[in-house]
Amino acid sequence: MAINKFMLAALRALSYPDLDIKQYYLVDRKIKSLARPSIKAISRMAEFTLETVTVPLECAVFLPPRIESDDVIMYFHGGGWVAGDIYSYTPTCRTLARFSGRTIVSVNYRRAPEHKFPAAVEDCYSAALALLEGKSLLRVDERHLVLAGDSAGGNIAAAVSLMAADRGEFRVRRQVLIYPALANDHGEDSPFESVHVNGTDYLLTSKRVDDYMALYSGDESDYSNPYFAPLLAENLSGQPKTLIITAEYDPLRDEGEAYAERLREAGVEVELHRFPDALHGFFTLPSRFAQVKAAHNIIRAFLDETSYDEKMG
Repeated sequence: MAINKFMLAALRALSYPDLDIKQYYLVDRKIKSLARPSIKAISRMAEFTLETVTVPLECAVFLPPRIESDDVIMYFHGGGWVAGDIYSYTPTCRTLARFSGRTIVSVNYRRAPEHKFPAAVEDCYSAALALLEGKSLLRVDERHLVLAGDSAGGNIAAAVSLMAADRGEFRVRRQVLIYPALANDHGEDSPFESVHVNGTDYLLTSKRVDDYMALYSGDESDYSNPYFAPLLAENLSGQPKTLIITAEYDPLRDEGEAYAERLREAGVEVELHRFPDALHGFFTLPSRFAQVKAAHNIIRAFLDETSYDEKMG
C-alpha cells in the first residue's frame, strides 16, 4: 500500500530538513533516551561490563523465552553514532531475541562527538573479540557469533567485519545489516538516487545523515576510510554471509543495495530484501506492525538457513 498524500504531508512536517544536528545533537540524544523502557519491560534483560582492550563497555544480554540455538547475536544500536543506547534499544533487542530464539548482546559503544571515529568501531570490534575470548560469562564460539545492527549500527557491524578480515584475529561468519549507512556522501553529489528522491520528506533526511557523519568524523581523512564508509572497501572477498534489509523511502536504501551487489561480485553469499512503503527506522517499531514481524521472520530464516515464505509474513 503506497503512502497516501495525508501521510506524506505528515512526514514532511516531521522531517525538519533544516535542523542542525551538529548544534542540537544533545537534544536529539535526549529525545531518543526517552524511549527507556519500564522495569517490567526489561525483565529478561541483564547488564554486565565487558572488559575490552579499548575501555570497559556496558552491555545488555537478552534471552528468548526458549533458547533455540547456540548463536549469539552481537547487536550494535542505531542513532547516527551520536544518539541511542542499550536502554532505548531494549524493546528492539527483546523482540529480536524472541523472534530469533537466540541470545542477544547489545553493546553500549562510545558515541560521537565526544568520541570520534574510530572509537565506536574499535569498541565493537574489541567487544566481539572479548566475547570470543571468554572474558564474560557468555563465552561464544566463533562459529556462532553473528554481528547485527541498524542504521549507524549496521555501518559498525559492516566495519567490524571488514576489520576482522583485515586483522585476522577472528572470523565473522554471518552479519545482518538493517538499512545500513555505508557511503560517505549524502549531498548533491551523491551517486545514489535514494539520497535525492528520499532525502527530504521521510523523517531521516540526507542533511541529517551528513550532520551525523560530520559529528562522527575526526577529520576529512576519515571520509576515505572503509571502516568509516564500508562501500569504499576495495576487497570484500573475505566478508561473511550477509543479510541486508533496506526500506523503500529511505535515503540510505541504494547504498545498502549497492553493498549487496559489491558483496555478490566478490563471491560472498548475500540476501537482500527491500521493504516496500517502509521508512528508515521501521525495525524499531513494535512487532505488531506487519513489516516489523516480516523483518524478524526474514532474519530468523536467514539464521536458520531456511527459506522465507513471503506469504506467511
